[in-house]
Amino acid sequence: MLPTPSLLGAPTRLYLPRPSLVACVRGTMVRSTLGLDWADEQRFNHFPATPLCSLGWWFEGTGELLARGAPAALHSPRRPYGSRLVFGGPQTGPSITWNPGPAHGMMVMLMPDALQSLTGLDVAAWVDRIGDLREALPADWVAMAEAVLAQPDDARRVACVEDFLEPRWQAVRPQRPLQAQRYQDWAQSMALRAATSSVGRSLRQVERRIKHWAGQPLRELRGFGRSEQVFFQALAEADEGQRPRWAELAEATGYADQSHLCRETRRITGFAPQELMQRMTHDEGFWSYRLWQ
Repeated sequence: MLPTPSLLGAPTRLYLPRPSLVACVRGTMVRSTLGLDWADEQRFNHFPATPLCSLGWWFEGTGELLARGAPAALHSPRRPYGSRLVFGGPQTGPSITWNPGPAHGMMVMLMPDALQSLTGLDVAAWVDRIGDLREALPADWVAMAEAVLAQPDDARRVACVEDFLEPRWQAVRPQRPLQAQRYQDWAQSMALRAATSSVGRSLRQVERRIKHWAGQPLRELRGFGRSEQVFFQALAEADEGQRPRWAELAEATGYADQSHLCRETRRITGFAPQELMQRMTHDEGFWSYRLWQ
């Protein structure tokens, strides 16, 4: 469990998965704003585009999802989640949520190919969708999610999820070891597994297999890998007191040039690279980015 101080005092935690689940679970984010008397303008939450699927719980309070592309403003159209149990598929663009009051929630981030193996879910059908978990997942998963609601604290909630996943993942995990700590390694590992599958090895078949497992084509997954690599390298430079050198980072991570990097960063986060770094430092709503530093 990695605690992250929040700029305005909201307790935020990142729980890393058990070693046996690292190719299945990317991590679990927990946040609470209970007891904090914030203005409405302070209750926005920013999330980047992601190839991951998510299981979400509202233990207290709730949230509302802004329309895709709408700014973080109180007049922006938004819709309530409508359930304490939420499922999200891979997201091709950034998303923003708003809490109408104090809230305490948890989000488990799952590798999409692992979830597909575990449930048979058509991940591609859930790309850019967020809805009631009961509509997406099998009955045993729903029962697990409801059991999590009954747990007395966050540590036992995370343990409840992992206890459920561990035997199921061990039964279906690929024989070839998977690397899942970074998107770039994960995409390459999945491409290798698809290419060495015993049934059909043409380029078209490999691409079709990857999209079936992850919901998105390999080129999109590799794009997430490049973006993540830039993100961590820029943070490393900032930690050393340097202003990130975007042109050099673009060249080092496979972008055509700095403009290409800026376009991709805007597509994934909604902001240019330098503005994103500044907002991570000064804006409470970017807590999810800071968790992965």
